[in-house]
Parts: sequence; structure tokens; C-alpha cells
Amino acid sequence: MSNASAIAVAPPVRRVGTSLSSTGRIVIVMLLVLVFEGAIRKWLVPSATGPLILLRDLLALYVIFNAVKKGSMRRSHRLSMGLLLWSCCVIGWGLLQLTLGESNAKVFLIGLRFWLLYFWFAVAAASLMTERDYIVAVRVLLISLVVTTPLVVLQHYSPPTSILNLTPDTDPEDIFIVIQGVVRTTGTFTFTAGYVFFLSMCAPFVLGAIEARKRALRHLVYALMLFGCLAASAMVSGARTAVIFTGAMLAVYFLGNLIFAPGKKKGRAIISIVIVALAVAGMVYVFSDAVTATQERFADASQSEDFGDRLMMTFFGEPWVSERADIVGAGLGLGSNLAQFVQVGERTVFTLAESEPGRTLLEGGLVGWLFIILKFATVAVGMITGLALAIRTRTVFPILLWSAVSVALVTWPVIGQITANGLFGLLLLFGLLSVRYPRLQIFG
Repeated sequence: MSNASAIAVAPPVRRVGTSLSSTGRIVIVMLLVLVFEGAIRKWLVPSATGPLILLRDLLALYVIFNAVKKGSMRRSHRLSMGLLLWSCCVIGWGLLQLTLGESNAKVFLIGLRFWLLYFWFAVAAASLMTERDYIVAVRVLLISLVVTTPLVVLQHYSPPTSILNLTPDTDPEDIFIVIQGVVRTTGTFTFTAGYVFFLSMCAPFVLGAIEARKRALRHLVYALMLFGCLAASAMVSGARTAVIFTGAMLAVYFLGNLIFAPGKKKGRAIISIVIVALAVAGMVYVFSDAVTATQERFADASQSEDFGDRLMMTFFGEPWVSERADIVGAGLGLGSNLAQFVQVGERTVFTLAESEPGRTLLEGGLVGWLFIILKFATVAVGMITGLALAIRTRTVFPILLWSAVSVALVTWPVIGQITANGLFGLLLLFGLLSVRYPRLQIFG
């Protein structure tokens, strides 16, 4: 997991058919469940969360079993072997924690789910999916963005007491707000963070669609509509992370287009930058009240917390974690919201630590430190891979995608929060598929 050859999946014989493989269908089902399971819980069947999570996990296990059975993961032999060694390390350490009485069987199984399952799923699915599967899955993701955008706009303009902003078990006073009377939107998710992760996942593909070759005027119109949906959703989200990440991705897109576009296409790249910049200005004008509310949110946050300290905590954990973490750890999976639900019957705030690195160290001890090191090594390899693909294809999309994967791996609560764990598995899958199919042929 620490070199480019380990993360790269060997390119197979190019196949672009018209039908989806069984794995492609499963991935699309998992994507739709992840995006809309919160809506089902909020407005239809409050008790559906458990069965839907179980469905996702069983589908992930089936994909892994199918890949092993077919031997398809031999295409990425070094990556698979690295993940196998890491799995042995995690399982062995978890058993040690059980032996020493630091954990129990239920928490141990939950820990294996969060620390391993969706990493294996990403590798297995990437070895089975065709380019057609990849294209259709990305299209479904982008259509989901279009479908959910009107909802988040309505949520932004609705009061906290509106049915659009409530869940069956949420008190109106507990709704997260940007400023008085303006909610932080959740979209189809049950919590604000879920929608932020979803937007972060969509961002590289939206900008990739703008960059992609277009065969007709309707493709250009659709690409601009996608960007409008992304920009509008980020502006009304009320989340600083969504605004900062979208802005950073946009900056990378602008710079990357100027650097990687072939000489004779520099003019076209500049035109696309101007069009996108004008679109941003237009969206800022249309949603000026949302922008003002977000600016107030930034100002209030800057007075109550130091941005540098917040950034350090996000990447390296709370300052007190290293003092409290021991060699063995408290138990893999103990800091996840699923473990809390299993143990006490409800999902509350994270019990071990707020940050992902903090939970990792407190749960895993020495293995937690190793996991963080492996994460940063994977980020380095992923960014090198993205840069190499960008140079080869003369497009910025691979860098955008691997930047999103890297930020998610390091900052999302991948081992702590159910939705983040599943969305990251899909994002990592798309990153691995981009190595096999580096050009995003979203328009066919």
C-alpha cells in the first residue's frame, strides 16, 4: 500500500458495452441506498435504517466473495496482498484486545466492518466492473445530485420546525443552524455531515463533466446544470467544509486546466474557466442571502475557535489523545456510532473523540498509529497516481478525484460513522476505476 504499483490496477482489455454487469448493478443499488436511506428513515419508515445497512453490507460481502471466486483481484496483486496483510494485522490485534478484556465480540465485529469491509469492497468491485459500469454509476451519482438540489434549497428557505428539516427522533431545538432561523441542510441524509460528504464525492465528477468531451450542445447544458447544482448546494448547505472544499476543487480545476490542457486547446480551457467563473458569480447573486448567512457562520466560528487548531485536530487528532491512548487501545469499533447503538440502543455523539485520528488512536492503540501512517502513505501514492494519470491524459480530472479520495481518507469519520464509511468505499472504488479508465467519458 505504499507505492504506486500497489495502488494501480492493471488495465484490462478495453470493453465498453451497452449492458451492466451484476457488480455494476450492485454498486448502483448500494449508491442509491446510501444516498436515500436517510430520506426513507426521515419521512417513510423510521425503523428501516438497520435493514438497509445490513443490505449494503451483505452486498459488499457478496462482491468480495465473487471477486475472490473469479480470481479477478489478481489484476491488482500487490494491492490485494497489502490489504490482506493489513487485514491479518487488524484481526490479530482485535483478538488480542478481546483476550485482554479490552473489547467484546460485538464491538470486535463492528470494528472489522469499519476498519476492513469497505476497503475490500472497493478493491474487489474495481477488479470486476467494466467501463460501462463505471460510466453509469457516475451518471447515477450525478443524477442524485440534481434530484437532491431542489430539496436542500427548500430546506434552506424552510424554518427549523418544517417537516423537511426534522427527523422522527429530533427535537426542533437540536437542529443545527447557520444563523437564527437558517438551518444547516441535510438533504436526504439524517445529519448535516452526510450531505457534506455527498457533495465532496460529487465535486470531482461535476468538474470532470465540465472538462469532458461533449458531442452535442445538450451535453454542455447538462454539464453547466450539474455545476449549478453543486454550487447551489454548497452555498445553501451552511457548512464551512462544503464551501471550502468546493472552492478548493474549483481552484484546482482552474489551475489544472491551464497546466494540463494541450497547447492547441488552451483557448478552449480558458473559455471554460471564464464560463465557470461567470456561473459562480451568478450563483452567488441568486443565493446572496445564503452566502451572507455562511459568511456570518464563518465570522462566528472564527471568534469561538482557532481555525489552525481546528485544522490540526482534523488531521492529527485532539491534543490530549496522544496522552490518553495506550498501546493496546480501547477496542476496534468502540468509537463508532454503530457500536453505541448496539450497546446503549441509540446513536449519540462520538464517545472516544470527535476527530477521526483521535478515535483511530484510542480504538486501535499501536495499530491505530500504523493505520494513520498507512493513510498518509496511501494519500501520497494516490496523489502521485492522479498526477501521472493527468499528465498521460492531459486532463485535470484524475487529480480532482484523487484529491477527493485523499481528503476523505484523512478527514472523514471513515471508521466512526456509517454513512461516511459507505460513501468512502464508493469514492475509493471510483478512484481505483479511474486508474483503469482514466478518461471520464461521462457523455459516451
